[in-house]
Amino acid sequence: MADDKPPADVEGATAAAADDDEDEVTPGYKAPKQVDLKTIQGLDADDESLIKYKQTLLGQTTDVLDEGGNNVLLKKLVFKCEGRDDVELDLTGDTSKFKKNPLVIKEGIKYRIAIVFRVQREIVAGLRYFQGIYRKGIRVDKGNNMVGSYGPKTEEHVYTTPAEDAPSGMIARGHYNIKSKFTDDDKNIYLEWEWAFDIKKEWDQ
Repeated sequence: MADDKPPADVEGATAAAADDDEDEVTPGYKAPKQVDLKTIQGLDADDESLIKYKQTLLGQTTDVLDEGGNNVLLKKLVFKCEGRDDVELDLTGDTSKFKKNPLVIKEGIKYRIAIVFRVQREIVAGLRYFQGIYRKGIRVDKGNNMVGSYGPKTEEHVYTTPAEDAPSGMIARGHYNIKSKFTDDDKNIYLEWEWAFDIKKEWDQ
């Protein structure tokens, strides 16, 4: 577990997740000890098979693009459903506007959410995507998705959630607020943002 002060390799990330997320972590799961990339690369330096394995696992770790800011950078959220164009929300700028411009979703459709992100400098363990769905201030659903552990890479990673069913029926139609959060095993919060959708009977209503 992390100390109150975030580790030096997570620049600017907010340490300590909200109290109501304490029960979100898988019971019995213990976060692995944080080890920096240089230390991992130096282990078993005389074992050729392990060197090749680490190269396969970590990829090319030299000349990785560093954009500054956090070790983990959130790029965009993509709302995906069959038969419709993907809707992208840019997570690199002002995310406060998302609540004012809700997505329109047809009731009962199956959808997935993709999170596009990069890891810049150090290996990050146990990335997670949390999501709470609220209606009239009351949480009606929540998600806790294990994204995984990643090494630094210039290319972007994409994590896609399992398919979910949008609410349906006259009572379910209406406005919903979503609170999203991207964290790691040390409870560093790389980004929190809110967005919204309106459930309607038809797409064009």
